[in-house]
Amino acid sequence: DSKDPLSLPCGHSFCAGCLDEWRSRYGVEEEMRRKCPICRARIPPSKEMVAVLQGYRAHKQMLEDKNETSSERYRNECYLLAQAEKKIGADWDGVTVLEDNDTPPVVMPDYIREAIYVGDIKSVLRWINLNRTEDRVNAKSKNRGLDVSALQLATLGIQPALVTLLLQLGANVDCRNSEGCTAISLVLHSPIASSEGINELARLFLSWGASFFSEGDFSKRKCIAGARSANNHEIADLVESELGGRRCEIVNLSPRPELNGKTCIADEYLPGSNQYRVTLETKSREALILDPENLRRRDRTPRDCGHYIEFRNGRTIRHDFDSSEDCRAFVSALDRGEARPVVTEEAEARAEQAAAELLAELGLDGPPSGVLAGDEQAGFFRQEEEEMNATDFNPIFHRLINT
Repeated sequence: DSKDPLSLPCGHSFCAGCLDEWRSRYGVEEEMRRKCPICRARIPPSKEMVAVLQGYRAHKQMLEDKNETSSERYRNECYLLAQAEKKIGADWDGVTVLEDNDTPPVVMPDYIREAIYVGDIKSVLRWINLNRTEDRVNAKSKNRGLDVSALQLATLGIQPALVTLLLQLGANVDCRNSEGCTAISLVLHSPIASSEGINELARLFLSWGASFFSEGDFSKRKCIAGARSANNHEIADLVESELGGRRCEIVNLSPRPELNGKTCIADEYLPGSNQYRVTLETKSREALILDPENLRRRDRTPRDCGHYIEFRNGRTIRHDFDSSEDCRAFVSALDRGEARPVVTEEAEARAEQAAAELLAELGLDGPPSGVLAGDEQAGFFRQEEEEMNATDFNPIFHRLINT
C-alpha cells in the first residue's frame, strides 16, 4: 500500500515520497520527470511547487517596482524563477495542481510568527496550549507563500531551547516548506548563524532523527558541502559519518554488559579507528569510545527523548535521568499531571514577579531568557529584517528569513 497516496489525473496513485524521487531522479530526462511513471500522462505540479513559482514571481515584481533590476538580488531572483518554471514545465496549463490527502496545516498568526523567531517561549507555548485539538505545534506561516513551519522559524531565529520544546510537543523534524527545505538543511545552509549555533542545532536535529534528501539542493551531499564552504568542518564530518550526532542504543558490548540497552549520543566520528566517541545519556554523562557494531540508532521521540526540557516561570529547566525508562516515566507523569502541581495564571504571575524582584536585588534585572515584550518583539523582528536586506547571501535563505 502507498504511504500518503496521491492520485494523478490519469488515475494512477503513488506515495508522495515516490513521486518526489521520480521528479528528482538522477539520469531521468527532464521531460520524463513530469510524466506518470506508468502511462506517461502529465503529472501536474504540486501546490508547493506552484507556491514557489508564485513567490518568485511576486518577489521579482516587487524588485522591479523598486527599480532594483540591476541588483544582485534581482539577478538571483530571476535565476530561481527560471529554475522553478523549468521544473514545472512550459506545458503547464496554469490551473491544474496535484491535490494531496493531507489535512491543511494550522496557519499561525503574525504575532506568533514573530514570537517564535525571537524565542518568546511563553507566548508560543500559551498559544499552542489554547487549543490542543489543533496541531498548532506544526503550524505554518503562510507569509509570501513559503509555508514555513514553527520549527523552521525557531531554527531561523537560532532558538535551540524553543526548538527542543517544539520537538518534545511533536513537531515534525522533517517537515518541508514550499522551497523543499527542512529544519536541518536550513541551519546547515545558514549564512548568518554562528558556528556554535549551527553546531548545537544540527546535533539536536540529528539526535531527533532528521533525514536528508538523496538528491537536490537540500541533499546530504549539498548540506555537507555548504558546511565545508562555511569552514564548519566539524559538523560536516559529523553529518558525513553514518551515526555522527545520532542518538543510539548500546548493544552487544561484552566488556561492559551493564551498558547494553543504555542510550548515548555519538558526538564524534574517529576515522582513524572507525569508532565513535559517545556520551551516555545518564546523569554521569560518561564518555566512551565504541565500535559502530555496538551502536544502534534510537532517535529521540516525544515519548522517549532521553532528557526533558521544561519551561516554568520564565526559565527552561533541564531534567536528566539515569535511564531512558526513567525519562519515559517522567514524561508520562507530566501527561497525567502528576510530575508537578498545576500552576494557575495568577500563581505563575506571582512567581515571575518574585523572580523579577530577586533579579533586581542582585542587579540582574531584565527579561529572563532573552524574552522580549510584544512591542519589543515586533521592533526586533523588523530590525533583523532590515539588517538582512542589507546583507548579500543565499537568496532562498533571504526569502525564508523575511517570511
